[in-house]
Amino acid sequence: MALMFPRLARNFARNGYYPTDEITLERTLQALAPSPTGKMRIFDPCAGEGVALAETAHALGRDRVETYAVEYDQERANHCKKLLDRVLHSDLMDTMISRQAFGLLWLNPPYGDLVADHAGASQYQGNGRRRLEKMFYQRALPLLQYGGVMVLIVPHYVLDDELCGWLCNHFTELRIYNAADPTFKQVVIYGVRIRRQDLARPQEVKYVRARLQAIGAGTLSAEALPTSWPWEPYRVLPTSTELEHFYRISLEPEQLSDEVKRLRGMWPDFTLHFGQSGAQPRPPVRELSRWHLALALAAGAISGVVTSKTGRVLALKG
Repeated sequence: MALMFPRLARNFARNGYYPTDEITLERTLQALAPSPTGKMRIFDPCAGEGVALAETAHALGRDRVETYAVEYDQERANHCKKLLDRVLHSDLMDTMISRQAFGLLWLNPPYGDLVADHAGASQYQGNGRRRLEKMFYQRALPLLQYGGVMVLIVPHYVLDDELCGWLCNHFTELRIYNAADPTFKQVVIYGVRIRRQDLARPQEVKYVRARLQAIGAGTLSAEALPTSWPWEPYRVLPTSTELEHFYRISLEPEQLSDEVKRLRGMWPDFTLHFGQSGAQPRPPVRELSRWHLALALAAGAISGVVTSKTGRVLALKG
């Protein structure tokens, strides 16, 4: 399934969309392997047209994979819905998603500096250069389960001291490669999420961090993605928790209209709430006391024309 011609990719890049090229995708997927048993759940928080995650699901075994995605652009989100299981048309910062719910995080975030009026700018936590890539990393990381695999695709120059520190503190088995297409100066980073206390020896972490920093600074070039993966693959774990939350917090007018049409408002319960005027009420189990009568009259439960045992006719309005 082809992603996009390079010329079209450049046009999309002008609008902040940097899709993964086909050769990079094919080589990246060679490093992934499915779990021996169980259902897998994978997630792309910046899914574009959904092709990358759909191809990942097919590589892992489509019948054993549940695909989830978030995409900001309306047109691309509509395309995503044709390929993936569940798609939110939303900004990732405007979603509620269960933590540690996914075995694979495919993260190819928007590229660029973070502007102050961005919806999620207040959520950014860091002291280095404020970049969209780093903000999306912070937001998406908690959604990946421990032992889960991350595939991060970003421009190499985003790897400043701060981001390199985060990666080394959150992941083990880190590997970095240049993307096959040099157009956007992208690198592909693999890692397995790990608890901080389970990290490797400080000396090993220091070496990996220094290498990432050198690649980010441009003093060292990463190796090219191998055409055939020569090492033990990154194995995607089966799901370990239920996905309780996966929805957008706020709705656009069009989305609200779609939800009203889907749920039909209160019409399915119309007869339950409004269709009882012609129904004959059941008599009480026992004779009502004066207190019960007064309460029923005040509540409007007794109203209309009432005929007493003596034949007296009264018009009551509760």
